[in-house]
Amino acid sequence: MSLTNQPTRSDVAAIIDHTLLKPETTPDAVTALVADAVEMGVCSVCVSPNQLPVPHPSSLRIAAVCGFPSGAHRSAVKALEASRACQAGADEIDMVIDLAFPQTGRYELTESEIAEVRHAVPDATLKVIIESAVLDDDQIVEVCHAAERAGADFVKTSTGFHPAGGASVHAVRLMRDVVGDRLGVKASGGIRDSEAALAMIAAGATRLGVSSTRAILAGLPG
Repeated sequence: MSLTNQPTRSDVAAIIDHTLLKPETTPDAVTALVADAVEMGVCSVCVSPNQLPVPHPSSLRIAAVCGFPSGAHRSAVKALEASRACQAGADEIDMVIDLAFPQTGRYELTESEIAEVRHAVPDATLKVIIESAVLDDDQIVEVCHAAERAGADFVKTSTGFHPAGGASVHAVRLMRDVVGDRLGVKASGGIRDSEAALAMIAAGATRLGVSSTRAILAGLPG
């Protein structure tokens, strides 16, 4: 699907991960999330691993987070969490990196932890959350390179839980420049209306992680 022209409501829905990651989320809330996702025609729902398995139609993908939201977990723990999530029905894994590694220039450790998760879930779509609002441009570039070397499918801006902030057009554009067409770029965190969503897509995002899906789609042409 090309998003070079003005995207329609269905275009944008097709690249949305309809997300519910509040720690107080109940199974009934996840059931409602899935129903809304099917109605709106989105790509996937993104949930915490404790909510798996999630009953869903085959047309809807299931994403689960890993090492969320801090990323301050041993890589072996992240790998096990990702593996268990896939065994319970996740098609996609959104893992959070250990932010201490890029902030101290240890990009080989970032690559190593991503590679360990990649090895644990070889058939899943792997998205790497880099918490771009915390990193400077040089660190974003190096983390994106590490993610690509480690076999990730996407680099992703944010958890949406860090006080430094969520996605920015600048970060998405930079990430796209680094990975080219080889990896996807997921914009997530603070995208609450159609204007913000379209700006992220124009900057190079090929997936959006949002909880305000209905409001975003309502502002787009059919």
